[in-house]
Amino acid sequence: MKSDTDRLIERLAAAAQPVRRLQPPVLRAGFFLAAAAAVLAAVVLLFADLDLFARRAADPKLAAELVFTLLTGILAVIAAFELSLPDRAAAWALLPLPSLALWIASSGYSCWRHFLVHGPEGWIIGESANCFRFILAVSVPLAVCLVILLRRAAPLTPVRVAAVGGLGVAAIAAFTLQFFHPFDVTFMDLAVHAAAVAIVVAAVAAAERAAEGRSRS
Repeated sequence: MKSDTDRLIERLAAAAQPVRRLQPPVLRAGFFLAAAAAVLAAVVLLFADLDLFARRAADPKLAAELVFTLLTGILAVIAAFELSLPDRAAAWALLPLPSLALWIASSGYSCWRHFLVHGPEGWIIGESANCFRFILAVSVPLAVCLVILLRRAAPLTPVRVAAVGGLGVAAIAAFTLQFFHPFDVTFMDLAVHAAAVAIVVAAVAAAERAAEGRSRS
């Protein structure tokens, strides 16, 4: 008489359907980034003052900040797709950290230079609240799309994957913000930007933790 295990294996084998293999993580990340770039580029072309942005981007410090911000977003998204596969090392989570450190350093230098020129007015909330709302408004739909794509790989550590992905979309949102940011970054701006990025990362990770808990219950 066959054991229950044998019968279970036979039933599973009989009902099994072909599994479509996922594309390589870098390719999937590229598709997501290309789609996000197309949508955000359309928004920038329609609503941003590109002449003003071009004049601001001529400043080497802002150009460096833009590069490091965008690089953080790209590398974090790639790392998230890599981490979503069960055979990938946890060290992939470290991929965006060097560019993140350079992003923070370049922003901090800009804030310090602004403080030396304009004094304590850099601590006034001013337009920083709008920056906060902008980063959240751009990050949320991007994060939802990214998490849906990442779940297709059924990651073993979904919270870590979501947190890294959250950093990616928040960095992309912060990069896009610069097209609508007509003034240099102040200390208050930096604090607000950092808070918005942290909230996005924490919220995406918390949502994945809650989803993981429901799936286990």
